[in-house]
Amino acid sequence: MSSQPVAILASGMVTGVGLTAASTCAAIRCAISNFTETRFMDKGGEWIMGCQVPLEQPWRGRTKLVKMVAPAIKECLASLDGTPPVKVPLFLCVAEPDRPGRLEGLDQTLLMEVQVELGVQFHPESKVIAEGKVSGATALALARQWLQGRRGEYCLIAGVDSYLVAGTLAAYEEQTRLLTSQDHDGFIPGEAGAAILVGMPHKSRGGSVQCLGIGSGHEQATVLSEKPLKADGLVAAIKAALADAGCGMGDLDFRITDVSGEQYGFKEATLALTRIRRKLTERFEVWHPSDGVGEVGGAIIPIMLGVLLASAKKNYSPGSRVLCHGGSDGRERIALVVKQAE
Repeated sequence: MSSQPVAILASGMVTGVGLTAASTCAAIRCAISNFTETRFMDKGGEWIMGCQVPLEQPWRGRTKLVKMVAPAIKECLASLDGTPPVKVPLFLCVAEPDRPGRLEGLDQTLLMEVQVELGVQFHPESKVIAEGKVSGATALALARQWLQGRRGEYCLIAGVDSYLVAGTLAAYEEQTRLLTSQDHDGFIPGEAGAAILVGMPHKSRGGSVQCLGIGSGHEQATVLSEKPLKADGLVAAIKAALADAGCGMGDLDFRITDVSGEQYGFKEATLALTRIRRKLTERFEVWHPSDGVGEVGGAIIPIMLGVLLASAKKNYSPGSRVLCHGGSDGRERIALVVKQAE
């Protein structure tokens, strides 16, 4: 293994199925969803279904993003053991710059607005990571560098996103990627804020998830490409994560992924596994939290790792070593090898 592991110590979530990590993870475990009619209509004249966060007021835009992610971060702050937030960097994951319907000001003001909402100031090296669904992996790599460089004891990774924006829904419907009355091969849009607290493994108490390896790759045959899909990017990401973790595919017990309803994601994941996995076992489960919370973009990796943390604490996983993988709408693909520890 090329690097020491780092641990996910705590999580926080605000999603359409729960306003805390505990309630969200319980709903996901029980396969409970909250898909309801939104205020947006598709081309067939039917209401678009989505997974909406039920906040106390009908906030919109950046304000809603702040109101979703701040409580999730606050859940994690409770586990800081007296460390002042100013010594903890916050890596805030948001939509990529070219995402259709992306809200203005995310890169310039969102981080400050979150700090004002919480009434705290994070480390000056806190930053916004605008890479959409793969942002969390980039943030985790930065957190690992920070911790292993002994620059501090903790890092915070938070993600917040909403696909329930008129411009976003219109663009994805035009691309026939949205689940509507006219197209049944698509995703259900969602929104969420999620956060994880990252530290060294010796900081864990009563269950943790340790990240053993991080890998990335680039895919030429993207979802909108007409090139034949061979899952080269995801294969490269998984191989890199396995090499970083110092283990093989046969050492893993199950996987968790960001796939959210489109056939493309399931096909890519299946192709990648058939090219890498050589040892057959009776079971190799796949978890996909988006079944419960919808497509949540930049919040998905903190949610996935939070789900793994909950399953480690409550001991309901089908094993301890997990492959976590995902990808953006573009070329970026990521993979993590994590180990659940009691």
